Amino acid sequence: MEAFTLVRGLIAPLPYANVDTDAIIPKQFLKSIKRTGFGPNLFDSWRYLDEGSPDKDCHNRPINSDFVLNQPQYKDAKILLAQKNFGCGSSREHAVWALVDYGFRAVIAPSFAEIFYNNAFKNGLLPIILNEGDINKLFQLTEMQPHCDLTIDLPAQEVILPTGEALFFEVDEFRKHCLSKGLDDIGLTLQYVNEIRAYEAQKKLETPWLFQKLG
Repeated sequence: MEAFTLVRGLIAPLPYANVDTDAIIPKQFLKSIKRTGFGPNLFDSWRYLDEGSPDKDCHNRPINSDFVLNQPQYKDAKILLAQKNFGCGSSREHAVWALVDYGFRAVIAPSFAEIFYNNAFKNGLLPIILNEGDINKLFQLTEMQPHCDLTIDLPAQEVILPTGEALFFEVDEFRKHCLSKGLDDIGLTLQYVNEIRAYEAQKKLETPWLFQKLG
């Protein structure tokens, strides 16, 4: 998992509330569990004018030019700005994988669905909750300045605007530590690999019959 400390990038506005996980990555793309390769199908039914499928090459598909991610000024955006209850619907982790594989490092919204919020931290995506006033300020900023870069300082817990104004956000200290170090659940466990091996070795001595192969 890629560590997150200080990220500066283009912000793309998605002015919809209740964006569900089926909109983020439609159900037909859920066959793979590799965590990668989902970026081209992020918001598939909104980005393209035809029906997508896992075996379809996205390069030659007709695009919806009105959708934000198809507009040239938002190409290569790293930060997604959304409205309340982002990531609602089914609990598919693929929704976060698709956002990360596309290139997003953070999503800013007034609120998130709980399961999506938890999945985001476990996969290197920072979900930032700001109040409605700050969210409206950011949407206004993207209208006035379509190619707008923000800086997200995770250690300081700040979203820094081009003017230098900083918007503070709350984040759990443990999640902040894991994200800043690039540690998912497996990475956390592997920090104790020596202790795990020592425990297993001791158990083999104490209860050798548990480690015998069944013939």
